Amino acid sequence: MNIIKVDPENMRASLYGLQKAAELILRGGVVVVPTDTVYGLAADATNPQAVAKLFRMKKRAKTKPVPLIIRNMEMAKELAYIDKRLEKILGFLWPGAITIILQKRAELPELVTAGKRTVGLRLPDYKLLYYLLEVIGRPLTATSANISGEAPSIDAEKVVEQFRKEFSRPDLVLDAGKLKFSQPSTVLDLATPEPKIIRIGPVNPRKLMEILSI
Repeated sequence: MNIIKVDPENMRASLYGLQKAAELILRGGVVVVPTDTVYGLAADATNPQAVAKLFRMKKRAKTKPVPLIIRNMEMAKELAYIDKRLEKILGFLWPGAITIILQKRAELPELVTAGKRTVGLRLPDYKLLYYLLEVIGRPLTATSANISGEAPSIDAEKVVEQFRKEFSRPDLVLDAGKLKFSQPSTVLDLATPEPKIIRIGPVNPRKLMEILSI
């Protein structure tokens, strides 16, 4: 398991690691990446083999879908049905630490959506991830970097320790040290007639309700 140091505040110093990560992901690899929430496992969400590898690595049940990170609204519209009102709401929520469940429109590997007609999307507020998404040009998986049942982590060393003895391990760890944030993203379901908060996270629920009333 290779480890490369990166600095969220210094893109130039992080370019080598980011380029290596992009190369691996484009070849079907799985990379541990820092995010604006917790450390995540990034793989090409359009590559069924890469997604299957991620599921084996996490020991994740195939009935659990995987959220995706995207680079912009245009990519979101390619993956999900977004009308003008919904686009306005998303404009208030993104970028940020919130995953939105929407009706999917694009064909994605079945493991990504667990065979459902919905997909969870997030537009992160994090320069390192934005660079990766720009270079790769495809949606990436955004699941936390931990084995299912274990706690997500903001510490790269703890992520490495968790996977060190596993047969299936990440191809690379981008180590940004301890992250500033400590919570997985808020999850909001907008695929149903009535919006529903699935998971409370960094985004204030009251603020969400105010935005949804637009």
